[in-house]
Amino acid sequence: MVGGWPVRQQQNHWPLSRQLTRLPWVGAARVAGRLLVLSISISVIYAIGMRIAILDYQAGNLTSVQQALSHLGHPSQVTSDAAELARADKVIFPGVGAAGSCMANLRKAGLDCALRTIVRSGTPLLCICVGMQLLFDRSEEDGGVDCLGVLPGTVRRFRPDDATIKVPHMGWNPVLLAPDPLWDGIATGTAFYFVHSYYCDPAAQVAQIATSDHGIPFCAGVRRGALAAVQFHPEKSGPAGLRLLDNFLRQS
Repeated sequence: MVGGWPVRQQQNHWPLSRQLTRLPWVGAARVAGRLLVLSISISVIYAIGMRIAILDYQAGNLTSVQQALSHLGHPSQVTSDAAELARADKVIFPGVGAAGSCMANLRKAGLDCALRTIVRSGTPLLCICVGMQLLFDRSEEDGGVDCLGVLPGTVRRFRPDDATIKVPHMGWNPVLLAPDPLWDGIATGTAFYFVHSYYCDPAAQVAQIATSDHGIPFCAGVRRGALAAVQFHPEKSGPAGLRLLDNFLRQS
């Protein structure tokens, strides 16, 4: 932990010390000095490593997201502190729940303002499921909810005419992908895991980078500069979802 941020585990460097002690011209003091320099160098390298923040607003599937990042070798910090979010190099805004309670939690903690600041600053931000929906102007959920207004558009409920199409939409669905760095190494038509009753209806000027279908075609991903958002859950979407998360964290 460096300055409150998790870091990658350091490797065991004792084999190097054994090699040094076997050199006849290296005395004990020189060995100690070199090990000290090595230790400081490693600490500096890890201290300046990438800081990844997962936004905690009492509404996200935080554990699954953090475990997915850990599996990929990316340490992260779950936080509801606006100052910590501002220090982060990359931020993930997950979401599970209803728009009304999610927005209430964000506003109560001052995280609505923090998110708008992150977007304005150009810090890379990945929004997941409800996190994507809350970016828009308004949601039909809970009788109508004013959202963050970062992107123009409305979040609407699925109202299929076909009774065989169930709401909520739950399960694996193929996703058509438009060119974007987020999809590096992922083929269009790859299936991802969805759980939602509402979908985003962006204004025409919003760049849609993914679409899917549940009775009607719907937006499954958007992009604006360093902001990317997806309707599905990459942390629950197997190898393709892990690749997406890794792409987001590795790309500038």
